[in-house]
Amino acid sequence: MFSKRISRGKLLDFFATEPSCTVALEACGGAHHWARQLTQLGHEVRLIPPAYVKPFVKRQKNDAIDAEAICEAAQRPSMRFVAVKSEQQQAAGLVFRTRDLLVRQRTQLINAIRGHLTEYGWIAPKGPSHVARLADLIGLTPLQRSTGGKQKLGATSKMGERTLRRLLIIGSSAVVQQASKRGAPKGSWLEQMLTRKPRMLVTVALATRWRGSSGRYS
Repeated sequence: MFSKRISRGKLLDFFATEPSCTVALEACGGAHHWARQLTQLGHEVRLIPPAYVKPFVKRQKNDAIDAEAICEAAQRPSMRFVAVKSEQQQAAGLVFRTRDLLVRQRTQLINAIRGHLTEYGWIAPKGPSHVARLADLIGLTPLQRSTGGKQKLGATSKMGERTLRRLLIIGSSAVVQQASKRGAPKGSWLEQMLTRKPRMLVTVALATRWRGSSGRYS
């Protein structure tokens, strides 16, 4: 009946003044949130899977053509719709997808470490239970000036792997930033350094302390 461009911020205000009607949306990111909001305004919301909308999209692509395709798909008598999820249902799905992502990322990281060690002849067993053993085989090699039974570690050589140096700086920068906002542990080395030295200098110093450590600071 009409074609009108409406910004996101004015969408609910527009539907608040409209009589109850059927609102068709593509089931994409944020669709369930909008569906709940529109339902509270008294409208009937129908979510359509993107795959079912695509056959009705004409040549080229823009918002108006997409809206027309959604409108056309919603009027098909055999069209299938997606049930609107509650916030609790969305939260449960979010937890599941997040866990699945973390498991896949962990597997990728473990496989990458195993692959790198294989290049040096270290064949590591499969599975996350062996990660601790893999960590014991990895570390940086800082310049040593040890004498008289005392171990003195110098700077990490710039002739080595630049990626490791960059990761150390990035990690220590995040720790120093948080410590600057929330405060470092009382009496810690980090607290003493932040009171006496510029933040960038502390960042580099912390990265140096991490060279052969487990990543903690005292």
